[in-house]
Amino acid sequence: MKRWIVAGMICWAAVPGRCTQTVDLVERMDVAPAWSGCPVGFALLTHTNRQFVAFYNENRVMTLAQRDLPSGAWRFVELPSKLGWDSHNYIAMATDNDGFLHVSGNMHAVPLIYFRSTRPLDIHAMEPVHRMTGDQERRVTYPRFMKGPNNAFLFTYREGGSGNGSTLWNRYDCATKTWSRLINVPLFDGEGQRNAYPMGPILGPDGFYHMTWVWRDTPACETCHNISYIRSRDLQNWENAAGKPVSLPIRLGADVVVDPIPVKGGLINPCQAIGFDTQGRVIVTYTKYDAAGNTQLMNARLEGGVWRKVQTSDWNYRWDFSGGGSIIGEVSVGSVEVLDGALAQSYSHAKLGGGRWRLDSETLKPAGKIGGRFRFPPEIGRKEHDTPGMSVRHADDWAADPKTRLSCDGFMYRACWESLPANRDRPQPGGVPPPAMLRVYKMKVRQP
Repeated sequence: MKRWIVAGMICWAAVPGRCTQTVDLVERMDVAPAWSGCPVGFALLTHTNRQFVAFYNENRVMTLAQRDLPSGAWRFVELPSKLGWDSHNYIAMATDNDGFLHVSGNMHAVPLIYFRSTRPLDIHAMEPVHRMTGDQERRVTYPRFMKGPNNAFLFTYREGGSGNGSTLWNRYDCATKTWSRLINVPLFDGEGQRNAYPMGPILGPDGFYHMTWVWRDTPACETCHNISYIRSRDLQNWENAAGKPVSLPIRLGADVVVDPIPVKGGLINPCQAIGFDTQGRVIVTYTKYDAAGNTQLMNARLEGGVWRKVQTSDWNYRWDFSGGGSIIGEVSVGSVEVLDGALAQSYSHAKLGGGRWRLDSETLKPAGKIGGRFRFPPEIGRKEHDTPGMSVRHADDWAADPKTRLSCDGFMYRACWESLPANRDRPQPGGVPPPAMLRVYKMKVRQP
């Protein structure tokens, strides 16, 4: 299994699940031919009676599609932004609390690209804004919208570059249609010598938002080091694992380290995850090289304010990554989650296979394999494009209930398309491939 890698901030809610649930296909909807030259994230959003997709069309132009539920035809609007070959330049899309659309994307250390609708739920009313606070918006990467405490509508991004950047947070006021800083200083400050690659925030069963990150010293991915952790109840006041307040901005040297992995120690920014055990204790997942130099999946559990670090995998292969740009990932790690009262964890390994472990609750070691949380129809992951090297990409509904993954109408939706693998953000040797059909699948979770 292969994965393309860029780093960003992902916001989930951690909830217990059930073992494998069958998902039935209800409808397959063709949207439009889409760019397939490199893997870059699209966005899917369902809000009340309308559904939206943000993507790059066959001419690489940022495009919005909209349809009325349950069976309206797709309508389209092109936005004045065109993609190159950079897999960092995904599209983020969300609705605020009044239903106005917000779209940001196609950025890798460039000035903020940001569109907002002047009418709720209407792609035909988009206008270019390209400004939020007006401060530190010249070298933007990794845009993310999220809903925070008290349903606050938030936006986070990196200002600067890989090896030299800061993480900033904004909050939107629907009444005045203006943005302001959620925190007056960066959450993470690389001091011009490094930058943080964060994962989260994830709302845990304890009411805290949990975050991890790695520091990276240069654009070269092998310079990641020091997997670290903080938590907060309001995303403004943060503390370390021992409950001690952490001063902002957070810089290298703060008392927040989970595992002090050095540069070239096997730690890489996409391979980090946050989960919880049956007692609600947080478990941080990451990779590192063992004494023999092999890549291993690690789980660190917070026990009494102290991290107990466990090597969960026993792999005999080294993923020797290096260099800059978007690379093909040979390993991916999933968060530890509770399924039917037991611990489970998914993983993939390009050389040694993948799957889902059942973990021993005390040792955090594999105690057999189990199925995934959902059994999707085989059509969802089926490759159709005849260009060699193509793989299926997907985007799930941004607004779906995190507990069930169901959208507001009770169905599960997934957008799928195909693309070539990452090529370090450079043109593919074979040139521009034919476009791939972007589709949205409507599914229903089968009741037991």
